[in-house]
Amino acid sequence: MASLNKLTYPQRLFLWLLGYSMLLVGCFTLFQYHREKEFKAAEIDSQLQLINTYILSELQDGIRPEKISLADFKSFDNIRVSVISGDGKLIYDNTLDSLSQNNHLGREEIVSAMKSGKGYAVRRHSESTGDSYFYSAQKGDDGQIVRTAVPYTVSLNTLLKADYGFLWVMGIISLIMCILGYLATRRVGTHIMRLNKFAESVERGATISENEPFPNDELGNISNHIVRLYARLQQANRERDSEHRAALHEQKEKERIKKQLTNNINHELKTPVATIQICVETLLSHKNLTEENRNIFLKRCLTNTERLRKLLTDISLITRMDDGGTAIIKEPVNLTSIIAEAVAEREVAASAKEITIHDNVKRDFKMHGNVQLLESIFTNLIDNAIAYSGCSEIRIDATDITDHSITLEVSDNGTGISHEHLPRLFERFYRIDKGRSRAAGGTGLGLAIVKNAVAIHGGHITVANRTNGGLLFRMTLMRHS
Repeated sequence: MASLNKLTYPQRLFLWLLGYSMLLVGCFTLFQYHREKEFKAAEIDSQLQLINTYILSELQDGIRPEKISLADFKSFDNIRVSVISGDGKLIYDNTLDSLSQNNHLGREEIVSAMKSGKGYAVRRHSESTGDSYFYSAQKGDDGQIVRTAVPYTVSLNTLLKADYGFLWVMGIISLIMCILGYLATRRVGTHIMRLNKFAESVERGATISENEPFPNDELGNISNHIVRLYARLQQANRERDSEHRAALHEQKEKERIKKQLTNNINHELKTPVATIQICVETLLSHKNLTEENRNIFLKRCLTNTERLRKLLTDISLITRMDDGGTAIIKEPVNLTSIIAEAVAEREVAASAKEITIHDNVKRDFKMHGNVQLLESIFTNLIDNAIAYSGCSEIRIDATDITDHSITLEVSDNGTGISHEHLPRLFERFYRIDKGRSRAAGGTGLGLAIVKNAVAIHGGHITVANRTNGGLLFRMTLMRHS
């Protein structure tokens, strides 16, 4: 059993099938042997019964048993002839010198003859002669039984020599069954061994590929379905895990940004609050200040109050954008009108610094968006250019228009900025010159608001220095985001 377990499954399956085939062929051979044996026995009995009939006929004619000639019956040699009375006593036997006194009614052939008139025994040992005989008995009308017998020397080969053809056929059938069994078990075994390797790979957690087809049959199709289903399950699990990791990363990033925003807000609020506090304390503790000095402190309070207002407004806007798209209501808008209003609101401040704003977006552009966020994009870009660029003109151009998107450029002819600052320009509270930015009233959130507002409208924005000086902001907005 231990050596059998060392064999592969296809080998064990083939051995079982081979054993089954041999058993089947053996059963057919034994059946044929017994069938042929019975046929031969019936054939011998029929020939002996002819002799029995002849002897009974001669006896009825008054001829004594020892005078009956069997010369006409040449099928058998050494025929033993016995005559038995109705009460089982041996009356005559041509092979014995003295008659046996044993009662023969218990003999198999005699029992059958007494019942049905005829009977035979295939092989029985004779106590009288010590040999084995084939006995055939027949009962006469007067109750006497004539029994003939021939020595039983018929071997298996003799009985079956007429059926060698059958044996050859069974041998060929056995060979064909073995070949077909080998091919079938090898094919099935290959399927099972590959499925076993597949199961081992699954247990190890290995990546399963769909591009490993099994042979094209029913078992192969089932195996292919199993592999494909598991491969897709693995892919779905990987995608789920990837999305989960991305969601966790996004959540952690949001928490980091909120924490950074809180710290930055705290830092940004300190300066205007401290300034307002100092101014108020000075006004309260020095009631004899001149009107001119009092107005200076009040103007400082007003300036810092306005700065706080802008900071809180920007924080509120950027918080809304961080909360997601559901908090942002979008509707059909005219982008051209939004740009024109933003330019009109900034023309006074631009003129004060002798800056000209060129709005080259004249054609009406309809899109789906949020008016407040779209306004914040252009007001913040224009304000930044007015406050920090040192330019003499600002341009707004539409460079690429399709049914799905609009590409716009906002540029100035100012001094530009150093290249190391460009990658961080859209970060929250990032300032190139902190003192100058605060003095100009900036909150440090303008360009971060611009970037988020563009992203909410399905687009993206880039910034670069112009060849002839100044900055160029290029953005793409989706018209149906």
